[in-house]
Amino acid sequence: MAALGKIRSKGALLIGIIGLGLFAFIAEEAVRSCESSRNNQRQQIGEVLGEKIDVQNFQKLIDEYTDVMKMTQGRDNLTDQEMNQVKDMVWNQYVQNKLIADEANKLGLTVTDGEMESILKQGTNPMLMQTPFVNQQTGRFDAEQLKQFLAQYKNVKNTNPQAAEQYTQIYNYWTFVEKNLRQQLLAQKYQSLLSHCLISNPVSAKAAYQAQTEESSIQLAAFPYSDIKDDAVKVSDADIKAKFDEMKDRFKQYEETRDIKYVDLQVKASANDRAALLKTVTEQAAQLAQAADPSEIVRKSGSLVSYLGLPVTKAAFPFDIAQKIDSMAVGQTSAVKENTQDNTFNVIKLISKAQLPDSVQFRAIQVGGATIEEAHKRADSIYTALQGGADFAAIAKVYGQTGTENWLTSAQYQNSPSIDKDTKTYLEALTNMGVKEMRNIQMTSGNIIVQVLDRKAMTTKYVAAVIKKTIDFSKDTYSAAYNKFSQFVSESQNLEQLEKNAQKYGFKVQERPGMRNSEHYVAGIPATRDALKWIFEEAKEGGISPLYECGENDRMLVVAMTKVHPVGMRSYKDAQVNEYLKSEVLKDKKAEQILAKLKGVNSIAAAKQKGAKISDVDQITFSAPVFLTATGASEPALSGAVAAVKAGQFSKNPVKGNAGVYLFQVKNKHQHTENKFDAKTMEQQLRQKAMQYAGNFMQELFLNAKVVDNRYMFF
Repeated sequence: MAALGKIRSKGALLIGIIGLGLFAFIAEEAVRSCESSRNNQRQQIGEVLGEKIDVQNFQKLIDEYTDVMKMTQGRDNLTDQEMNQVKDMVWNQYVQNKLIADEANKLGLTVTDGEMESILKQGTNPMLMQTPFVNQQTGRFDAEQLKQFLAQYKNVKNTNPQAAEQYTQIYNYWTFVEKNLRQQLLAQKYQSLLSHCLISNPVSAKAAYQAQTEESSIQLAAFPYSDIKDDAVKVSDADIKAKFDEMKDRFKQYEETRDIKYVDLQVKASANDRAALLKTVTEQAAQLAQAADPSEIVRKSGSLVSYLGLPVTKAAFPFDIAQKIDSMAVGQTSAVKENTQDNTFNVIKLISKAQLPDSVQFRAIQVGGATIEEAHKRADSIYTALQGGADFAAIAKVYGQTGTENWLTSAQYQNSPSIDKDTKTYLEALTNMGVKEMRNIQMTSGNIIVQVLDRKAMTTKYVAAVIKKTIDFSKDTYSAAYNKFSQFVSESQNLEQLEKNAQKYGFKVQERPGMRNSEHYVAGIPATRDALKWIFEEAKEGGISPLYECGENDRMLVVAMTKVHPVGMRSYKDAQVNEYLKSEVLKDKKAEQILAKLKGVNSIAAAKQKGAKISDVDQITFSAPVFLTATGASEPALSGAVAAVKAGQFSKNPVKGNAGVYLFQVKNKHQHTENKFDAKTMEQQLRQKAMQYAGNFMQELFLNAKVVDNRYMFF
C-alpha cells in the first residue's frame, strides 16, 4: 500500500513524463513522416496534370530511348550533348503523351488493336519503315516478317543464349516502335478532330486565291521612326503603365525564371606551360622519327589519336592531320606544329601509303580444339579440303557455323581506340587478300579460315603515327588561378562588391536574364548542375553563390542572383518589361508626330517635301507581309492596306507600321494566272492550314496542365 501511495503521490509527475514520452513518440513519427514526404518529393522529377513521375521511372524511359539510338546508329555511347537531347526528347514526349491521353480519354478516343493491325498491313507508316521488318522487294513493312520474328524470339530465349541478346535488342526496339506508334496515332486522331472544327468553303477559297495571286506594285513614301531621336520624345511612367494595360497579356509568365549575373574564369596554359609541353613533344617527335615501331611512343605520349598500325582512310584522322598527310612522303616525320583551332601540338610520321579496298566481302570458319595444337591440325585439314574444292558452306555447317558472306568496311574498325594482336592480324589479311584468295590464319586460341569474295571502293589508305597533345595548363597554373578567383569570391559578399572587385581582379561580370530550370547548363558552361540547383533551390535576390569548379575541369564560376520572376503577371516596373514598353511608347509617340505633319498630304511629291524616303516596291500580296529595305522591317499592315487601294490611287490614310509610317501610290495590280482558280484545291489548302493551326493546341494544353519540371535536380 505504501508503494501504491508513493506512486499516487508522484502521479502528476508520472503523467507528465508519460505525456512527454508520448509527445516525443508522436513528434518522432511526425518528423519521420515529414522526412519520408521530403524524400519522396526529392525523387519526383516532375508532374503533369497532378500525376507525378519519379526519377527511377523517368530513367527507365531515358534508358529505353538511349538503347534505341545506340542500336539504330550502331554506337556504344552517346556524347553529353546527345544525352541532354535525349532527356529533353523523352521529357517532351512524356508530357505530350500524358496531355493527349487525358484529352482523348475525355472524348472517348482510343487506338484499337484492329486499327494497329490495319496500319501494319498497309506497311507505309514512316516509323514502321525504320524497323528490320521491311520487305526488300516491295519496300514496305512486312507484317509476316514481324510475326515470324516474334515466334523465333520466344524460341531463341529458351534454346540459344548466344543469339538471345541480339534478338532481345530487336524485340525491345519493336516494342518501343509499337508503343510510340500507338501514341502517334492517338495524337493524329485528336488533331484531326480539332482540324475538322475549322472548315473551309468556296467563298473563303476564292478570297484566299485572290490574296495569293493578286500582286501590287507601289511607289512608297516612308517615314522611319529612326529619323526622330529618342531623346526628342518624352515618355512618362503613366505612358508606360497605359501601354502595359494595353499589352499585359504578353507579360504573363507561365514558369518561374531567374536573372543572374556571373563571373566565369577559364584557366589556360601559361607561357611556361606551353614551353614545357613543346619541349616534351619535340623530344617525342625525335624518338618517333627513329622508331621502327611507333606504338609504344604514341601510347606513352598520351596522344589524342590512337595508333592501330593498320592502313586506314583519311576519315580516321582529325581534320588537320588529314589535310597534312597527303603532302608527306612515306617515312617522313613532320615538325611540331600548333593547331590553334583545337589548341594542340601535333607531330605526324607517315609509315606507309597504299591503294586498298574500303569494303571487303568475305566468309569465314572459326576452328577451335581442346588444345592449340589440335585446333591448328584441324584447321590444316579443313583448309586442305577447301583447297581441293570442298563446299565452304557445307563444311561451315559441320562445325556449327553458317559460312555466310559478310562485308567489312574501314569504318567498322578504323576509329577504335585500340586493336589486339589477333584482330590486327585478321584485318591485315582481309585487307590485303585478293578476290577468291583463301588463308588459314593462326590465332592465340585457335584458327580462322577466311576467303575473300569481293573488293570494292579502292581508296588511298595510310599507316601513320600521330602525336596530338592538348596545350593544357599545369597544376601550378590552375592552383594560382584558383587562389586568385577564390580570393575574389571571398571578398565579394554582395552584387556591388562583386562588380567592383571584378574590375580590380581583371574579371568580367556577365548577365544572363530569364534562366529556366529546364536548361542543362548555366550560361552554356558544362558541368554546372550544382550552380543550377543553387539558382533554383537556394538563391535569393542579391545572393552570391559559392565558387564552382566546372567546365572540363578548367573553369571556375560564381553567380549572383539579381531577380526572381515568379509564375504570373510580370510588373510593368520590371526592367526588361519596362524597357520593351518604353520602346513601344517611343514608336507610338514618334508615329503621332509623323501623322501630325502628314495631314493634308495627298501625293508622293507632297510626302517627299515632308522628308519621306521614296522607293518602288513590287510583288506585294495580301497573303504575306512585305519587307521594306527603306526601314529594314517586315510590315504586315502595309500589305493589308495596299490590297484595299485600287490601281492608280493614292492611299487616303497613312499606315502606322512596325518601323515607320507609310504613304503609297498604287502603280498597278495584276493577277497571276499560271495557276487557275480551283475551288476544291484551294479548300484543301485551307484545310491543311487548319490542320497546322490545330497543331498549336499542344501549347494550350501544356499551359493548363500545371506541368512541373524538376529535371535540373537530377540531371
